[in-house]
Amino acid sequence: MEIALFLVALVVVVLAGAALAGRLEVPAPLLLIAVGVGGTYLPFVPEIHLEPEIVLLGLLPPLLYAAAIQTSLVDFNANRRAILLLSIGLVVFTTFGVGAVVHLIVPSISWPVAIAVGAVVAPPDAVAATAIARRIGLPRRVVTILEGESLLNDATALVSLRTAIAAASLGVNALDVGVDFLRASVGGAALGFLVFVVVAKLRKLVTDPLMDTAISLVTPFAAYLLAEELHSSGVISVVVAGLLLGHKAPIIQTAQSRIAERINWRTIAFLLENTVFLLIGLQARWILEGVADSAIAPARIAAVCAAALLATIVLRLVWVFAARYALVRPGLDPATGHAPPWQYTFVLGWAGMRGVVTLAAAFVIPETTEHREVLLLIAFTVVAGTLFIQGLSLPWVARRLRVPSPDPLDDALARAALLQQASKAGFAALEELDHDDPHGVADLIRQRVDQRNFAAWEQLSTTPGQESPSDLYARARLAMIEAERAKVLEIRSTGTVASEVVRDVLSILDVEESMLDIAATADDEEAPRARRVPTGSSCEHLDAAGHAPVAPVASVADGLVCRQCVELGSHWVSLRRCLACGNVACCDSSPHQHATEHFHDTTHPVMQSAQPGEAWRWCFVHHLTG
Repeated sequence: MEIALFLVALVVVVLAGAALAGRLEVPAPLLLIAVGVGGTYLPFVPEIHLEPEIVLLGLLPPLLYAAAIQTSLVDFNANRRAILLLSIGLVVFTTFGVGAVVHLIVPSISWPVAIAVGAVVAPPDAVAATAIARRIGLPRRVVTILEGESLLNDATALVSLRTAIAAASLGVNALDVGVDFLRASVGGAALGFLVFVVVAKLRKLVTDPLMDTAISLVTPFAAYLLAEELHSSGVISVVVAGLLLGHKAPIIQTAQSRIAERINWRTIAFLLENTVFLLIGLQARWILEGVADSAIAPARIAAVCAAALLATIVLRLVWVFAARYALVRPGLDPATGHAPPWQYTFVLGWAGMRGVVTLAAAFVIPETTEHREVLLLIAFTVVAGTLFIQGLSLPWVARRLRVPSPDPLDDALARAALLQQASKAGFAALEELDHDDPHGVADLIRQRVDQRNFAAWEQLSTTPGQESPSDLYARARLAMIEAERAKVLEIRSTGTVASEVVRDVLSILDVEESMLDIAATADDEEAPRARRVPTGSSCEHLDAAGHAPVAPVASVADGLVCRQCVELGSHWVSLRRCLACGNVACCDSSPHQHATEHFHDTTHPVMQSAQPGEAWRWCFVHHLTG
């Protein structure tokens, strides 16, 4: 009963802390660590010892799997060189660098043990770094590298730690280290691929979302245990299985299963990610009390802890800059069309917060190891220090270096263009179907697809002060659904309709509500900005058309209108300019779609947005933006 009560209290504190962090606009990991540290000094809070088995088996596999299935294998592969240099090269570099610092300050800590503590503090934590990176809006390439690094660096660190512990007790040679690393990496990857193949075959046979979710929950633990049992890396096995299953999910899973898996793993990751930081804070008191009786002087303990923290931060910065300018020649950033600037490299180096794996790995060091209490304090100092120093300052650093956030309007443009190309393929498939359609079903399908696509284009811009059609549709339909749901609940209370029927009708309303295309609204006070021209999309028509000048902010007020709409007494949503003849006409979300009509009449292939501050173009022939 006491254990159950503690677990419930732990979850309640985690949820309350995460909610409070959102209201205070501070990173949840930092607040939860502070709450945990404070909680250790409360008399009614029990002393919690974070056992390594709990973290390495109970927390690490699901956290890695949840991150892996959401990580783009395409992006991972595009940045694989940088990721491998960080997840392998940087971990080894930090391991020996911190080990040298620890041994230099405290010579009584032997070289193998010093290297062991270096391996403990070497791997950054994905949860802390990406949680803060996404909250402040770091460039996607930086976030991708951070995520990819964190998926693999734990394996390198754990192999290094295991080797160092073996060296401290039995002694090892370079050949043993190489064989151990190959067994862990290659063996773990092979077993992860094997798990992927098995699960993929099962999923092709299973269509029940409940059964599929159950398989998903078992997968990370099965991959981890299988690899560890065969003396390979369970971390790499889980990561490989997760990356491949996430990449193939649209092919091997049903839509319902994918939705259920995404929601379930987001919930699990949210709870576990925040719980581990609270657990880190709960270790503070007993770790501090453990060094009170150490044979090492308090001043020297403080010095070695501070030096290890400083070395951890500095060594990462040194490595990322050395790798960036000596080992990696990055290609052009697809968002800007230029090579990533040095500011990106600095932010990548500064985002090296440590987390629960570091603390759990410290507990793997045998209890008989001399000065073990000091080693635990070093690990705790590095975790807490990097989280608070780098975690709190990362938003400020990003602002001072003017590192840009992903532009939501660029995303909206890419989303609209991708949906348009998908619709083109869908309409082609519809034309090829052999079916009788006396009821006009095909027209209804086209209308619904057009409505979805128009809603995506309307997220780019609309006439100031005018509600877009998709916004009006969503607002009206939401009001209707609310009234419909109230009526169903009223009938339910009478008991005249079977509860199963009521539940089915409520589910129908819930599904329709979740499918409404609610356009994202921009801040009304934000002035229009010049839009970047997206790179990577082109065709002969876009190449030949060139660019018209970006529409000024006051373009509509200066008389830029759709003349056909004016003659009809109609209203438009957005304006488009033909780059062949300069004709200005209304977009497809407008009632008369005069820009598309102009294309059909003249076959002029390319138009450009005539909205204030925008510069993107559209090829009617190939359905490409440029």
